[in-house]
Amino acid sequence: MAPVATNVDHSSFDRLLKKHVNEKGLVNYKGFKADQKEFSQYLELLSKNPPAASWSKQEQMAYWINAYNAYTIQLILNHYPVQSIKDIGSKIKIPFVTTPWAAEFFSIGGKKMSLDAIEHGTLRKKFNDPRIHFALVCASISCPRLRNEAYIAARLDRQLDEQGQDFLNNPVKNKVSKSNPQLSRYFDWYKGDWNENGQSVVKWVNRYSKTKLDTNANIGFLEYNWNLNEQ
Repeated sequence: MAPVATNVDHSSFDRLLKKHVNEKGLVNYKGFKADQKEFSQYLELLSKNPPAASWSKQEQMAYWINAYNAYTIQLILNHYPVQSIKDIGSKIKIPFVTTPWAAEFFSIGGKKMSLDAIEHGTLRKKFNDPRIHFALVCASISCPRLRNEAYIAARLDRQLDEQGQDFLNNPVKNKVSKSNPQLSRYFDWYKGDWNENGQSVVKWVNRYSKTKLDTNANIGFLEYNWNLNEQ
């Protein structure tokens, strides 16, 4: 009989996040580099244990969100020091690959993978939960805050809701006003996601923001700050 697939233990990533990410979500990349051995062991655990069909939806989502954030940190470490993740794109010398998100620099379950494959090919495609946009962190100032804890199935719903509240009420990421809000580019780039299932950008913002938008608010979008989210 084949062994039953068990969920991955994210506790080592949790320890590293608590140690090297502050309350503002800024990352001590030098600290991660110093702990590269432990970090690499966690990445190897992810690589060798892809989600199985027997895992719950929450277990699978937590796995993929943690994988995205962990491999993004590793991508920065691979090229450190950099001022922006976008600087890495110009260094990539692979035909037809011009962005760091498209580079297949890691493997999961023996399959070469990219950050794009996790975000667009797996999380957005399979789980249809726009809250992932509050949780995936592309190592930039305008991204949501990187939690200094790992995502786990038992707390995933609460963690994603907390991320939404944190993101919408942070004036650096979103300047919410009733009639003329200046929102994160996420609400423009992924507007199809926010508008699915009878929802809308206004409804999603009002779900988490302390300041509520008018139904006919004139929504603008902030410039995206791609500078590294470094302490």
